[in-house]
Amino acid sequence: MRVVVVGGGVLGTMHAREAVRRGHDVLQLEREDEARGASVRNFGLVWVSGRADGAEIEVAQRARDLWAEIPGISFRPHGSLTVCRTDAELAVAKEAAARPDAARRGFQVLDTEQTRARNPAVRGELQGALWCERDAIVEPREVLPALRQELAKSGRYRFLGGREVRTVDSGEITDDHQETHAADLVLLCTGAWRSGLIRELTEDLPVRRVRLQMMQTAPLGETLTTAVADADSFRYYPAYAGPALAGLEPQATVAADNAMQLLMVQRTCGGLTIGDTHEYAEPFGFDVRSDPYDYLTGTVEQILGRPMPKIVRRWAGVYSQSTSAEIVIRRKVATGVQLVTGPGGRGMTMSPAIAEATFEELDG
Repeated sequence: MRVVVVGGGVLGTMHAREAVRRGHDVLQLEREDEARGASVRNFGLVWVSGRADGAEIEVAQRARDLWAEIPGISFRPHGSLTVCRTDAELAVAKEAAARPDAARRGFQVLDTEQTRARNPAVRGELQGALWCERDAIVEPREVLPALRQELAKSGRYRFLGGREVRTVDSGEITDDHQETHAADLVLLCTGAWRSGLIRELTEDLPVRRVRLQMMQTAPLGETLTTAVADADSFRYYPAYAGPALAGLEPQATVAADNAMQLLMVQRTCGGLTIGDTHEYAEPFGFDVRSDPYDYLTGTVEQILGRPMPKIVRRWAGVYSQSTSAEIVIRRKVATGVQLVTGPGGRGMTMSPAIAEATFEELDG
């Protein structure tokens, strides 16, 4: 088929990859010269550990396997440590490690000495950690160009940046350069962008937008051998729901007000990507707030047992999140036109498996 993918983020690019893999000719259009949305403003975490039972964990596990097979990207199967600094936090970790599927998720409770052996940079006061072997890391600012470079080797893939789609008709689309592109199938993977053409095609979507804040530091000067989370993440991931969760102390006010958890990943340059916050009520502010950054800085320093490197970048991002039981929203919005949206904070983790499932559903 002639497939046109609208959207240059990770979800669109994985759909382009899956289409090429299945032998189709693919044109990918992106309204910016390069993707600038949530796909490049995230941690680059392939985050399997905390996913909900059922379809969500199955998609995440499949995606983790697919990420590991992709050539030409910096995929690092480093796992993660959720650091526990109180007995109550450690009780949640132990409850998670007692799940029937704990081995498949890669769960193991480590004591203080084992935690520091796994990640020597974690030198702060702690009771232990939940080790999650299946978690992995990619480079969000590098993975999309790397994927496109690999796709171009097929001779059946073309990327056009700086193109916004204006019309979608049966068998063709027109962009804002007045160019028309033939298409047997159009996949709209436009992320948090739901205005213009998307609103014309459909308004009834069970999705909401979520805004987050993150930061990156100068090089740490030593290796962070795993991704790191604090125990606030237990509050936000379904896999940790259980009696022990009720025993946690209330979150600090700034953390609760901003729906915060600490996630920390080291980039290949040595700096740390640190976040994040969650804001759900629109209209979102245009600025970034300092108090969440101050709180995260203090948490990082307590876990590492040392001053955090200088912050060199701060940013906000917006993603589109399903509000239904669906992991991702797939809707046929016109003849030969499929909208795929709403993976939310699961997009980087699950996009390879979401794309695979889209084509399996279409082929079926």
